[in-house]
Amino acid sequence: MFGSGEKAGSRGPAHTLISRATEIVGDVHFSGELIIEGKVKGNIYAEDDSDALIRIADKGAVEGEVCVPSIVVNGLVQGDVRSANHIELAAKAIVVGNVYYNLIEMVMGSEVNGNLMHISASRKEAKRLGLDTKKIPPKKKAAQSS
Repeated sequence: MFGSGEKAGSRGPAHTLISRATEIVGDVHFSGELIIEGKVKGNIYAEDDSDALIRIADKGAVEGEVCVPSIVVNGLVQGDVRSANHIELAAKAIVVGNVYYNLIEMVMGSEVNGNLMHISASRKEAKRLGLDTKKIPPKKKAAQSS
């Protein structure tokens, strides 16, 4: 009985639904596909090198950071959004926070109340563009003579 269910679950990616009547408080770590129609108060994470996808439906809401390779938002996100692959902001999307993206698609009507920041696929490219996190110390001023 349990053996057949395990084989069925291992055939493809896992799909998780947070229904409209559900509220989750705490961080969520997942793989596969996560569909949010309810509310999540916490951060949502998936590995950058995975095929993970999150869909936030038009009535769905997230209060926290979303760090997932592929993201489709049609609801509310109050927190920063980070997508290593692709992010789609649908017509009813509202993001109150910064959006860090590699590829972005914004439909007319979507709203971002924060900054849009492009991230590169590799750190080498980021360093080439001058986005290295190490800061150069300021030059010392020459002594002024009076």
